[in-house]
Amino acid sequence: MSKLALLGGTKAAADLPLPRWPQCTSGDVQAVTEALTSSRWCRIYPGSRVEQFERAFAEFQGGEHAVAVCNGTAALELALQAAGVRPGDEVLVPAVTFIASASAVTRVGAVPVFVDSDPERIAVSAQALAAAITPRTSAIMVVHYGGYPPDMDAVVALAGERRLALIEDCAHAQGGQWRERGLGTLGTAGAFSFQESKSLAGGEGGMVLTNDAVVIERARLLHNIGRVVGRPGYEHYVLASNYRLPELQGALLLSQLERLPEQVRLRQEAGEYLRQGLASVEGLRPLPSDERITRRGYYFFVLRYQPEAFPGVHRDRFLQALSAEGVPCGAGYGVPLYRQPAFRRENVGPLYPRGASLPDYESLRLPVAERFCYEEQITLPQPVLLGGREAAVTVLAAIEKVMANIGELR
Repeated sequence: MSKLALLGGTKAAADLPLPRWPQCTSGDVQAVTEALTSSRWCRIYPGSRVEQFERAFAEFQGGEHAVAVCNGTAALELALQAAGVRPGDEVLVPAVTFIASASAVTRVGAVPVFVDSDPERIAVSAQALAAAITPRTSAIMVVHYGGYPPDMDAVVALAGERRLALIEDCAHAQGGQWRERGLGTLGTAGAFSFQESKSLAGGEGGMVLTNDAVVIERARLLHNIGRVVGRPGYEHYVLASNYRLPELQGALLLSQLERLPEQVRLRQEAGEYLRQGLASVEGLRPLPSDERITRRGYYFFVLRYQPEAFPGVHRDRFLQALSAEGVPCGAGYGVPLYRQPAFRRENVGPLYPRGASLPDYESLRLPVAERFCYEEQITLPQPVLLGGREAAVTVLAAIEKVMANIGELR
């Protein structure tokens, strides 16, 4: 039995084939250089590079309409506004997600209402969503956490029955499909992020995707200071902000998009190999297989550490040992979102009119989300999967080494 690297042994994953991320090719450099030397750096021109990227990404993801914006948070804000969410409305938000899923709700004047996770999927529970609906609820936001969707059959049906807008936070889900339909196209609108750690990286950038012609027209006006894209002059039809994506980033993302289909394939293949390999590792659980997920996008590969299987060894100690073996790993965003300091009464209260009715976030307790965040969650970043099956084999060997020596961590 080899000694743990944490305790002075050699690293099991010292030779992990971890691709550099984000990646830059000569084609990327050429695309950005051509945009730079064109002297047209803003997407306001008909046929712009950003417009080309919108069309290409919508085709790849299976959506009818798209509008590119400056970042993923702006995409969420724009999607909410275009879907008709108004100040004072309630929007249901998963407890396990990045803060932008909720901060976007506050930025449009609506109130985030946090909902617990499904105990098997960790994505938001459709049953918990149904129980949280009130007369003030105008929208449901679902998050494809790590790229893994909630039960979209149940969520789409619920939103339709209750006549609620359905916003898909697809920041983690580039390339993902549910029943061969692209994630981001199942609800009212989907919002994507292209921040540099994402599976499609542009440094920053975002996209709103929809099949609704009314929603896309609102989104196009709202993202361009109330102006029609491509129409000269200063006609402003609505009061709005400026969320436009610059041409240089549009050129970069258009070039990066050419490689995305193959990268999605590699990640999916490695992720499935890793999931199957972990089936025999007692005490660690990958997210369940679901045949309705017909193509898997990835931001995290998510594992669930079972603390009862390892008395005296906290999840954080396991993470220390796995990291010491050379495997990049973490605990996602750390805490359920409502436990962030931003949601303390003194911080969230000033965002709303005096006397507004707000949830008591500080007293909220959602047991599935809390157990997952504090005791179970282990995440591997998507570049690990981009290393293909070779990387998956190496990660499995490192995990098996730590598990074989788990008693040494007490």
